[in-house]
Amino acid sequence: MEAMVFSNCRLLDTTRGELLPEHHVLVEGPYIKEVSDRPLKAGRAANIDLAGRTLMPGLSDAHVHVTAVEADFAKIARMSPAYITARAAQILRAMLNRGFTTVRDAAGADWGLAQAVQEGLLPGPRILYCGHALSKTGGHGDARTRGEAQFPQPFPTVGTLGRICDGLTEVRRAAREELRLGAQQIKIMASGGAASPNDLVDSAQFSLEEMQAIVAEAEDAQTYVMAHACTSRAIVRALKAGVRSIEHGNLIDQEALHLLVAKGAFFVPTLVTYEMLSREGKESGFPVEFQGKANELQKHALAALEAAHRQGAQIAFGTDLIGPMHRHQSLEFGLRREVQQPLDIIQGATICCAQLFNLTGRIGVIAPGAYADLIVVDGNPLADLGLLQDPETHLSLILKAGKIFKNRLS
Repeated sequence: MEAMVFSNCRLLDTTRGELLPEHHVLVEGPYIKEVSDRPLKAGRAANIDLAGRTLMPGLSDAHVHVTAVEADFAKIARMSPAYITARAAQILRAMLNRGFTTVRDAAGADWGLAQAVQEGLLPGPRILYCGHALSKTGGHGDARTRGEAQFPQPFPTVGTLGRICDGLTEVRRAAREELRLGAQQIKIMASGGAASPNDLVDSAQFSLEEMQAIVAEAEDAQTYVMAHACTSRAIVRALKAGVRSIEHGNLIDQEALHLLVAKGAFFVPTLVTYEMLSREGKESGFPVEFQGKANELQKHALAALEAAHRQGAQIAFGTDLIGPMHRHQSLEFGLRREVQQPLDIIQGATICCAQLFNLTGRIGVIAPGAYADLIVVDGNPLADLGLLQDPETHLSLILKAGKIFKNRLS
């Protein structure tokens, strides 16, 4: 990769929360080498004059399913892993073209898909994968209908979301197996959800002792646990067990919020998936029998975000879209704008995700030593968050790890 100097730009400092005029950034290989308010010279480095445009860090999404190629998970379970990978490649490319340079996959992706992206075989954001979410029998990760005794495939494969485990011995073994396969974090299903056939949304799943065992395995491997949890009962249990990241949380209450903040945990609401399931679920192939649960959760999504924001929670950006609804990923910015200021939302998709992912200083900032994950915006996203909602029009350049993936600068 050649060296590049991005000159004459407004730099969005995500840590200070302000635009810095007349800045210059030197990129060498996959990393940022230097940031200055004075012109930089670096030998044979190519100069890219941004003519006053905004240069900001690449975005992160803390909750995606890159292998959720259909809105009906039962269909995915019967697909060839090779076919799933081919379709996931399209989803990954589209995410990168929206400015997302790092994503945390919340079940389905595996080490092979992450490696293919890392090696440049597939264009896409870097993938922090959990492998398969751990679920109790009949829990949110158990996609079998009541007439099915066995899974369509005997062992979890790419695209399969859940791994079933019950009791302390099984949950420890399952966590260890996912970690053996390189999982950068472990995911558990702590409550019911919309897209599962056998559980109620407000059911609690896994005992406190089972969760504590999983957390202990993750911590021994120097990583953490994220938990699908819609209700306060499930959230409180997960937080008491040491879970670091609460996903969705649509039915969270003040008790759970107080504990979330006290524990220093992260909250990852996913407004856009419930919004789009309500609008487009049926035409996208989402099972009709699940639609009522999704609609009920959608009613509470914005209120949960507002309560967490007022409580001062650490709120990371996440979307959780599936099937053809992936194309609405950037709409999450607009939905959050009902509650949060643009800076809060941008920080949630940059430095907050970096902290959650244990990648502080490596992503989400424009600073020496960070990955050269950069996007060029035609305008000021702090004043107009709509610029990020229309990336095709307003993102002129997208750089990931020092490699240009999109460039429409004149």
